[in-house]
Amino acid sequence: MKLDVNALGTFYRMAREGTGLAAGRLTHMTDVETRAGVTKLNFMRGREIRRDFEDSTAKVGVRVELTGAIDGYSVIVFERENALRIVETLLEESATDAAVTTDDGELEEFDEMTKSAATEVGNIMNNGFIDGWADVLETVIDVSTPEFIEGHSAETFFDDVEEAPAGDDLALLFQSQIETIETQVGFSHYLFPERESMASLLEQLRASDGIEYDKLDGFDRMAERGAEEVAKTATTLTGIETSVEIRRLNFVSLETIPEQVPDERLVGVAFEFDGLPSGYLLFLFDEESANEIVDAMVPMEVDEDGFGQMGQSAIKELGNIMASGFLDGWANVLDTTIDHSTPEFIHDIGAAAVDPVVIQLGEEQEFAFVFDTVIVADGQEFDCEIYAIPDESDLERALNDLDVDRIEQAPTTAEFQDVTDT
Repeated sequence: MKLDVNALGTFYRMAREGTGLAAGRLTHMTDVETRAGVTKLNFMRGREIRRDFEDSTAKVGVRVELTGAIDGYSVIVFERENALRIVETLLEESATDAAVTTDDGELEEFDEMTKSAATEVGNIMNNGFIDGWADVLETVIDVSTPEFIEGHSAETFFDDVEEAPAGDDLALLFQSQIETIETQVGFSHYLFPERESMASLLEQLRASDGIEYDKLDGFDRMAERGAEEVAKTATTLTGIETSVEIRRLNFVSLETIPEQVPDERLVGVAFEFDGLPSGYLLFLFDEESANEIVDAMVPMEVDEDGFGQMGQSAIKELGNIMASGFLDGWANVLDTTIDHSTPEFIHDIGAAAVDPVVIQLGEEQEFAFVFDTVIVADGQEFDCEIYAIPDESDLERALNDLDVDRIEQAPTTAEFQDVTDT
């Protein structure tokens, strides 16, 4: 099975079109003004999908089977509170009476009325997505009768879906958000296409020789090793025990990247890297996390906000070594050389921190693969978001040259650059 940027771009437009239709239909049903929020194409492993369900929060889903241009399953999953919020709006007082809570605030089980209403909402949203896909593909996709699902675990939702990825298998996930004026109605949208059906569709959409899907799988594993190396480096340099919490490979429109960055003041470092592939790498911390790093790395009193000359130097030193660990691992596996620039310090509101990267890449391409990673520390304020954004043409060449057998064998070593000259 092969894919290329043109095929994935079509998938992305399908997702955006579907989200817009689903939002419009939700507005019509509930009379609450909604709009399409952030849309992503995530390449996720089975274990990552299951991790989404590990918070023990009760979830509600509506699942349909697809046949025609795409064979497989489409599943919409809400946290139960979000589903009930929509249902209560839809059914007004009758739904409010049905959604009784216990003394400790736990929601009771859905009754037949709220279950029916939730199924109808999920079905209309599923159909909005699917109609959007069909419009973009100019074809027909048939949909089965919707199935209501409720539970706490991924097994409840996916174990009887043959197409759902297991363990380390990589799957394409459409993730969308619909926003209302008062609040965000977050949900996950999982598309599990049958492999032969997906291969056939990609074959029709490709505009180039494309990339073997297994190579993308390999590159994702390579990025995972890089993220683990970053966590080890952060632990060594700061003494703060850290680990990789979230790691996703996204395919997104460049213009939407700023929307995905937290809307708060961030501190970090940015790098441009050059080789095969080339691109940009950013490490972004919230201000509290950045202050923790400075306190851990600078053995003396620093400026009040921690980001004077010594604070900036500490952040850049950490970023520089993390960048080397991340990119040297890629270079070792690809048997190539990847150089990165000296670190550029960032202290700005979220979107402004990534705008320069988006502007630079936007001169040559519309879409980008983004390795989106979060590093966290137990019991201490330390969150680091990593954005690795390769040039798409370089990435395609790198993937075609990738020997997947080297991924586990090649060492991850870092050659550190001196940051004192910046």
